[in-house]
Amino acid sequence: MITYAQSFNQKNLESIVISGHALFAPHGEDIVCAAVSTAIIMTINAIEKLNEKDNIKVDLKEGYVKITVCKLTEVVKGLLENLIYSLDDIKRQFPKYLKEE
Repeated sequence: MITYAQSFNQKNLESIVISGHALFAPHGEDIVCAAVSTAIIMTINAIEKLNEKDNIKVDLKEGYVKITVCKLTEVVKGLLENLIYSLDDIKRQFPKYLKEE
């Protein structure tokens, strides 16, 4: 199962951690893992493309990603909120394979 969690500092988003594997299907065929990975990579790429990459720190390993907010700009906030919205949507469709902690 994939889990995700947000942490806050005085109501401001501080970090998002996503970890695990969905195990929905065999490696290379797992649509849940693919959807979650796509949402994460698109978010990070958009932050970088919009010249905001210095405002986040990314720790990326196999089955794990942590996005830490260094500076919460409107762009970073909006894109990370959209990431959570996307994860929530995937969770509604595949509740056995993705959960929020």
